[in-house]
Parts: sequence; C-alpha cells; structure tokens
Amino acid sequence: QVQLRESGGGVVQAGGSLRLSCGLSGHTFTKFDMGWFRQSPGEERDFVAVIGWGDDSSFYADSVKGRFAISRDNAKATAYLQMNSLTPEDTGVYFCHVGVDGSSDDYWGQGVQVTVSS
Repeated sequence: QVQLRESGGGVVQAGGSLRLSCGLSGHTFTKFDMGWFRQSPGEERDFVAVIGWGDDSSFYADSVKGRFAISRDNAKATAYLQMNSLTPEDTGVYFCHVGVDGSSDDYWGQGVQVTVSS
C-alpha cells in the first residue's frame, strides 16, 4: 500500500523558516514527481512546488519563488520543502503529492499544518 508521510509542520513567526519532509513507502513504481500543495481555510488546494524524478527539475508557484526550495533524496524516496521568509499568507495545510510518470496514478499525503504568526 502506497503511503506518504509528511512531517515538519508547526507554528513559526513571520520571517521564520520551516522544513517539511515527505517520505514515500509501499510503492513499486520508480519514476515519479514529488510535489507540495497547500490549502488555507476556505480556499482551494493550490500548487506550491514540484520536483521531477529525472533531472530534478523544479517548478514553483509565483507566490513562493525565491523563498521556498524543493529537493528530493531518491535513495530515501523523500522530498523536502525548505520554506524561508515565511509570511502569514503561507499558513495552511501542506499536502505532499506524488505523480507517477507515464501514468494517471497519483497519491496524496494526509497533510501537515503550517501556521505563521504575525
């Protein structure tokens, strides 16, 4: 059974940093993108960042460019999201997402809360 386990959320003051982790387990596929989405109260789930499986190419939402950095450790099947210069607008539940290359299969983590206080 494929599982995504997120960690690293919490409460931080504006201007602070957090690092989220997402570990993938129970999978048999070997080529997959890993990404992060976030959802604020009353809002839709929005794309934050994604990193590819091959060349580790990464893409970011405009709102986080220059502040967030996504990376992955393929040996551990783990993705990381380093979040710097956090603002209250970054508050929300952050969800890890895996998209299987060449397939419509995808998986979601349960989400981790990030709260940025002003």
